[in-house]
Amino acid sequence: MVSGPDRQDPDPVPSPADPGDPREWCAAAVAWLDRDQPEAALEAARHAVDRDPTAEAGADWGYRLASLAFERLGRAAEAVAAAEEAVRLAPGSWAARLRLGAALRRVPGRWRESSAQAARAARYAPGEPDPHVLVGDLALLRGEHRRAESAYRTALRLAADHPGARINLGLAFLRWERPRGHHDPAWPIDPRETGRARHALEMWSRQVRVLLAAVLVAVMVVAFGFGLTPEARIGGAAALLAVLAVTFGQGRRVRLWRYVLGMLVRDPWLGASVSATLAAVVAYTAAIVTLPPLVLPPPSLDSLLEAPWPPDPPGGVWAGLAAVVLLNGAATLALRVPVEAWRGRPVRALAEFTAVHRDRTARRNVNATLWLLVGRAWSALAVVALAAGLLGAQGPALLALAVPPALVWTRARGGLARCLDQVLAADRWLVVARTLLVAASLALAFAGAAAVAPLVLPAALGEWAWWTGITTLAALVGVFAVRSARAWWRGAPGPWRSALAMCESRGHRLPGDMRAPVGLSGEVRRAFTHAREVVLAYADPGGPRALAVGAVSSVSASGELRLIAADDAWEAAERDPRVAVFVADPLERRFWVEVRGVAVGDAEADVLRITPEQVVVAEYPGRHQGRDQGRDRARRLRGGATRAE
Repeated sequence: MVSGPDRQDPDPVPSPADPGDPREWCAAAVAWLDRDQPEAALEAARHAVDRDPTAEAGADWGYRLASLAFERLGRAAEAVAAAEEAVRLAPGSWAARLRLGAALRRVPGRWRESSAQAARAARYAPGEPDPHVLVGDLALLRGEHRRAESAYRTALRLAADHPGARINLGLAFLRWERPRGHHDPAWPIDPRETGRARHALEMWSRQVRVLLAAVLVAVMVVAFGFGLTPEARIGGAAALLAVLAVTFGQGRRVRLWRYVLGMLVRDPWLGASVSATLAAVVAYTAAIVTLPPLVLPPPSLDSLLEAPWPPDPPGGVWAGLAAVVLLNGAATLALRVPVEAWRGRPVRALAEFTAVHRDRTARRNVNATLWLLVGRAWSALAVVALAAGLLGAQGPALLALAVPPALVWTRARGGLARCLDQVLAADRWLVVARTLLVAASLALAFAGAAAVAPLVLPAALGEWAWWTGITTLAALVGVFAVRSARAWWRGAPGPWRSALAMCESRGHRLPGDMRAPVGLSGEVRRAFTHAREVVLAYADPGGPRALAVGAVSSVSASGELRLIAADDAWEAAERDPRVAVFVADPLERRFWVEVRGVAVGDAEADVLRITPEQVVVAEYPGRHQGRDQGRDRARRLRGGATRAE
């Protein structure tokens, strides 16, 4: 996967002013992660955790940052462990759930757990885009394109400038499949195991097809060239024993037979390759059994020289069986190119990619999508030319004139005016391909016009245009082959669907799993600690409800509220964990506090644990005090609280 815009190396991060403050160490870790230096970030996160002896004063933030640093260092198991500790410390934190879901995503066989954590993060914070993006990414990796589209659209409604959501939505429009499409991320097995099974199936398919094709050619030479039909039939039948040996040898390497059918379904081209091999085996067996006999001419040199070859041509059925054996691989490859080109909605995908064209991944995907559109246009022209050839009239070739307007429409609807010049400057072969495409369409259209109006255009000129169009189409295939070979040789993205890549960039926004938890000022803490009149507001099927709570059991150092509440509140928190807690100043009744957060039941302690997400502090206006003066005093009073109006 590719992610992130182009960046320059920034200045180093200064050390915290107060080495004993864990939040300052967390801020330093965030800065190191933003500079893509996970080793330094991990060290800072460890300092933050070590300087928090209560394991509560924002420790979930330190563990979240440590998990992210571990992930970027490729230490997936340690990333999961740190994220799980963050969730244990703050079970109602959507950021901790998001971090755990992202970490679990890297561990084979834990896709379902990752999806559950991502869904819970989206449930805890429906107004944040990052949880919805993670839900979409997990769906996209599994090939659930409609679900991914829905999640990305939700994220973009919340943050229209989110590059990851924008680019991956384009991939969902293209019905993108990840390179290891044969593996279902929800399977509780290592992808390397299914990869080995897939490799064994591919090798079996390749070896069997090559073996049968080579033996059939030898059988044809022996039978039709020398007239030794019985001997050729015996030799051809012996080749089936070699097929059994290859099948047994490769079958021993496939240790996950119960997943093979699912692999073939998830990877259609692997299934097509295996099916074509089975068809080749059946066709080969039938061809050997029905090998036609050959009547030899008199044994003289002159008769051998004058006799046609083959002397007794095989029938049409036998020739069809031989074609299945010899040409099934080429037919599968020829079918794959147009099928992949016509899959998905590339114009809508281009509109998403070009909206964030400054991202490297977006530019790469624009290039690959333009090549897919070239493949579409080429296949359409090939069908038009083939139809005209089969009908024996060049009139239908006039339909080729629709290609240039289609390219203009694609430029407008796909937003290519933003970055087409930049993409074409980086890929000159794409310029050549588009030029040949337009030339071929105009030539074929001219030939069709000459056939429709022979009195206006000379027939000879129409014939010349026809062959020019056909030659240009063939040259376009050569350009594609050269561009593909060049990309393969350099190890660069090629002009094919597999060059498309997912994006994990969030642009210039701070990732949700790196954000600092909401803190409470000392005065707000005292209000909750000493108050005897606490009100809990929560959603109910009949509408919002408020429930009086005797008191707050405790307020942790990180600001988490622990409430002793009735069963109704527990049931409501299970339905919708977003709640609000109200309390008034217990001493002088000068102000009131509203804490909005996520409530999670702790059955062991028999309390509702509320993780703050927003804190609103306001002062009651007195007799001599206006509303505006009260607001000014509230701003001074709230201290470390976060105001959200």
